[in-house]
Amino acid sequence: MKQNRSGVTENISVSMPSELVSELRSRTGRRGLSGYVTEAVRHQLAMDGLAEIVAAHEEEHGALTEQEIEAARRELFADEHTERGAA
Repeated sequence: MKQNRSGVTENISVSMPSELVSELRSRTGRRGLSGYVTEAVRHQLAMDGLAEIVAAHEEEHGALTEQEIEAARRELFADEHTERGAA
């Protein structure tokens, strides 16, 4: 394990389709590959966590309605839409 700005790191080996590796390297260069993959995994873990929260809520309260989903979307992304409209 190594220490860096993000804390302790560990080298791992992963396998993925060659075309993904090629695209990944073309987007990141060799030096940014670990950071890119780290952020992608961090994002996916956050999405998994949100899915678990929604599943637990729906198990207790029933499925979310389209109106509830749209209200949450407006609340979460209101600033983003405002910024886009102002640009």
